[in-house]
Amino acid sequence: MEQKIRAEFKIIGKVQGVGFRYFVYRTAKELGLSGYAKNLWDGSVEVVAEGPKRKIDILHSYLIQGPSMARVTDCFRKDYDFKDEFDSFTIY
Repeated sequence: MEQKIRAEFKIIGKVQGVGFRYFVYRTAKELGLSGYAKNLWDGSVEVVAEGPKRKIDILHSYLIQGPSMARVTDCFRKDYDFKDEFDSFTIY
């Protein structure tokens, strides 16, 4: 069975007001991941995702690129033990 993990990302750059959270939502749903995407007060976006490590790695590669209107300057990631905390993927 494939290892499941929880990953928390902080994406920095021009990532608010450009459809970034919806982009993350669509990508996570396609990959079958659960979690959320949320704008933070400092202009960054927080993404928490749970699922198979291989699919989290794919999501990570998408987060680095972002949607066409975004300009990602940094994407920080921390991996944790899988918690099975979420039923689906949500936008906050």
